[in-house]
Amino acid sequence: MGINHATSGAAVWLAATATLPAFGTDLFPLEPAGVLAGTLVCAGAALLPDADHHSGTIAHSVPVLGRLVARSIEEESGGHRHGAHTLLAAVLVSVGAVLLGRVTATLPVLGLVPLGPAIATIALICFAVKARDLVQHWGTAWLVGLAAALAVLVFAPDTSGWFPIAVGLGFVTHLAGDLLTVEGVPSLLWPIQIRPPKAWRRTPGLRSLWKGNGYIAVPVLGHAGSVREHLLGVALGLYCVYAFGTVALQALHLGALPH
Repeated sequence: MGINHATSGAAVWLAATATLPAFGTDLFPLEPAGVLAGTLVCAGAALLPDADHHSGTIAHSVPVLGRLVARSIEEESGGHRHGAHTLLAAVLVSVGAVLLGRVTATLPVLGLVPLGPAIATIALICFAVKARDLVQHWGTAWLVGLAAALAVLVFAPDTSGWFPIAVGLGFVTHLAGDLLTVEGVPSLLWPIQIRPPKAWRRTPGLRSLWKGNGYIAVPVLGHAGSVREHLLGVALGLYCVYAFGTVALQALHLGALPH
């Protein structure tokens, strides 16, 4: 479900930015502002695969146009949980985020700014806060996205490193979440869809992992929207509140990140 996709995207970003430097990797050496902004961007990006659903969160983001875009993506990708839910789509979106990161502009007071990531950040944060029901109306969600993007330009302007990673990581997190449901996701080699042999399809247990239509699943959460999914969402939500609050305190120089 959208709310849990957004939550899992935020949780994965917070976990990655907190954990990887502890291994001495030099990855994600972000200032608190970058961590906070990346959290919301990753949460929004975790909703992107469901742009192929005509009644998903993104389809409702803009009156009429949102549904038209979602319908187009749904038709071009072969339907919900088809082409837009593949590793190929994740690669294409990540490359697009890299290219978008190169779009800059010179603005009064701010000087040279990453205009492409700023515009994308408005939309992604808008999707994230609405999916999490942090605001009631879409107009408010867009205003929150705009305010957050302006904050990024002021406090975390160096988006070239973390922005495409946050987008790609959020997208892949969505695929991982769908993999854990009964419905599963397309083959890793999509558009090549390899179907299992007859003996596999007749074997209980195995046929739920590699389905007759070629989809793969590790259905520990059951069907989408199950009680197990909601319990996982609650656990991830509690982690996000703790981790986000810790980083926010560090940004205010009132605390420190856990090691």
